[in-house]
Amino acid sequence: MPQQQNNGRRVVFWPGNEVIPEAAIAAGCRFFAGYPITPSSEMAHIMSRRLPQVGGVFIQMEDEIAAMGALIGASLTGEKVMTATSGPGFSLKQENIGYASMIEVPCVVVNVMRGGPSTGLPTALGQSDIMQARWGTHGDRPVIALTPSYLDEAYMETIRAFNLAEKFRMPVFVLLDEVIGHLSEKIEIPDPSEYELVERPRPKVPPEQYIPYDSSESDIPPLADYFSGYRFHMTGLNHDKTGFPTTNPAICQAENERMMRKVDAHLSEIEKYEEYLTEDADVGVIAFGSTARAAMVAVNDARERGIKAGLLRPITLWPFPEEAARNLGKRSKGIVVPEANLGQLIYEVQRVAGCTGPVVGVNKVGGVPIYPGEILAKIEELA
Repeated sequence: MPQQQNNGRRVVFWPGNEVIPEAAIAAGCRFFAGYPITPSSEMAHIMSRRLPQVGGVFIQMEDEIAAMGALIGASLTGEKVMTATSGPGFSLKQENIGYASMIEVPCVVVNVMRGGPSTGLPTALGQSDIMQARWGTHGDRPVIALTPSYLDEAYMETIRAFNLAEKFRMPVFVLLDEVIGHLSEKIEIPDPSEYELVERPRPKVPPEQYIPYDSSESDIPPLADYFSGYRFHMTGLNHDKTGFPTTNPAICQAENERMMRKVDAHLSEIEKYEEYLTEDADVGVIAFGSTARAAMVAVNDARERGIKAGLLRPITLWPFPEEAARNLGKRSKGIVVPEANLGQLIYEVQRVAGCTGPVVGVNKVGGVPIYPGEILAKIEELA
């Protein structure tokens, strides 16, 4: 596709599944391990071509489980790493996602959601993996999941995903849906001077003094690179600050709480959302991904009909923007939650919004988008 220059920025017309790999490379990603699965397969194809051009490595593994394992290993050598998958592959990755969470390894996992369960609708729209992102692994672990709705936003949110993964030493999810993955629109590629790239905290002590989970100075311990002179143990078992297993209840409790605190104590740095016409809204709408695009049209149509509707669009879906949802709930007669599943986000909204009126869903799982008119009809019912 021909590219133009606009005020020093490169102007491109890319689909979402190309935007994400290009943004990952801009963020410093130099390793991708994956296994083809629609509707994310274009990402693996693009990374197989682009990474060697920038000195990186692409590897196609035998399955999604192995791909996640390879990702963890590459990250431990100090590389910024990414994989891409869809619902069934995301399910297979969950055990190793839990392992990455326990040993606190930075990595980015992109999930282009499709219809399900099982093979479902492999090339069609779905938004049914959001609770899998939150609760997919066993055990308590911190979760960050980003859900861009526009492709320029997807570019910057991918960079932010790498920054968050590196800063907080944890897996970070980028949740697209099939529409965003395959939608093409014009975007301007930001110049590298316009954003910051974050590197993981690394030890400042010599190898013989390094303690891999020493949190005496921060809840986020420095992480040494393997093959750089540092030798240390990592295990999926509960461990003490040395990285070796322990069953001491007090240590296990403290370490798990520390991992959760990495996110809970930094919500202002992690949460991101857009509010559109919410200041005087009588009816609220909360939506994410491609459905939020239809929701914004519905809000505008409602305003034209004299209904004061407003949209809260989580960009960081997890942790969920509870305060913003609560404020919207206090002001609203009711809240509409459109999502391409049979009801997942609605339960989180019901839990936190405190709305005195009804919280109602607009739900479709047939592989086609939710249209603005369908959302508008629910808004009109609550007005």
